[in-house]
Amino acid sequence: MKLKRYAAPAVIAITAALALSACASNEGGAPAAGGSSDAASASALTGTLTGIGSSAQGSAQEAWIAAFQTANPDVTVNYDPQGSGAGRESFISGASAFAGSDSALNDDELAGEFASCAPGTKAIDLPVYISPIAVVFNVEGVTDLNLDAATIANIFSGKITTWNDPAIAALNADATLPSAPITAVHRSDDSGTTKNFTDYLGKVAPEAWAEKAADAFPFQSGEGAQGTSGVIQAVTNGVNTIGYADASKAGDLGVAKIKVGEEFVEYTAEGAAAVVEESPLVEGREANDLAVALDRSTTDPSHYPLVLVSYAIACQEYADAAQADLVKAYIGYIASEEGQQVAADSAGAAPLSADLSSKVAAALETIK
Repeated sequence: MKLKRYAAPAVIAITAALALSACASNEGGAPAAGGSSDAASASALTGTLTGIGSSAQGSAQEAWIAAFQTANPDVTVNYDPQGSGAGRESFISGASAFAGSDSALNDDELAGEFASCAPGTKAIDLPVYISPIAVVFNVEGVTDLNLDAATIANIFSGKITTWNDPAIAALNADATLPSAPITAVHRSDDSGTTKNFTDYLGKVAPEAWAEKAADAFPFQSGEGAQGTSGVIQAVTNGVNTIGYADASKAGDLGVAKIKVGEEFVEYTAEGAAAVVEESPLVEGREANDLAVALDRSTTDPSHYPLVLVSYAIACQEYADAAQADLVKAYIGYIASEEGQQVAADSAGAAPLSADLSSKVAAALETIK
């Protein structure tokens, strides 16, 4: 699926580094969101920008594209939510000008060449989307479900196979759990959501989950599904199912509370943002690479450690200067206060902190 040219009433301030002002005109209607009813200056941006990647970003990308293209009518932005792994591969090969990815570039990827970048230059990871990962379920007769990390790990590794297993029952004294088999749904494609999910399990329940965090799900048990939408569809249409997905796509499915410290907590954007706020950047990277080393060890129940940070991956220097201008403008918008509010409204995402947002803006200014 490609997301392009959606119309929406919005006005966006593009990055100051480009000195662009783009306002949608109002023709007798109400003032456009974020703008003035009597002001309009035309955007100078033109061209086509292609991004591929994270399906978790899908809803936010739809809204970002709609608003950005309203303010920049001579720009077409295409975003294809094939998944984080496919996005990074496409960016590396030069098939897209930027990638959306729920996991940052790894060391092997950074050591290679990037076809869209100027020779000898590298790519950088820019956080643009913070979201809780929901553990979604569809279990007959169950509306509320408590799970700790060890139990989640044992369900998805295939060690716990029935819903009335003593480990689940011990956490859900008030629930009537069926004696039915569990169908655990995981991503079949390389997925940054999977990498964050497995990272959480490995860090919070290492005794139950010895596998390293990875984009590829490490077990053959359960059922695989393509993309975020595939997981949601499989859990929705299946019987006695459980899966994991970006919280923006949970819909009407049941969502488990996870144990943080001594309490079981629901996901919130604020709880996810709090974890990111307290996590350091990955060490040993380019000065403008803002990959976050998520600290999931919190026992504070106001935090939600099953969280993903999704990145826009871009060149430090582009082989095509026109593409650099489009990338700077578009990513500058989605990382801006207004762009982050759009993601919050459309996808329930947690806005970047002021500090992280300013770091992204400073990194964008260095792109050429």
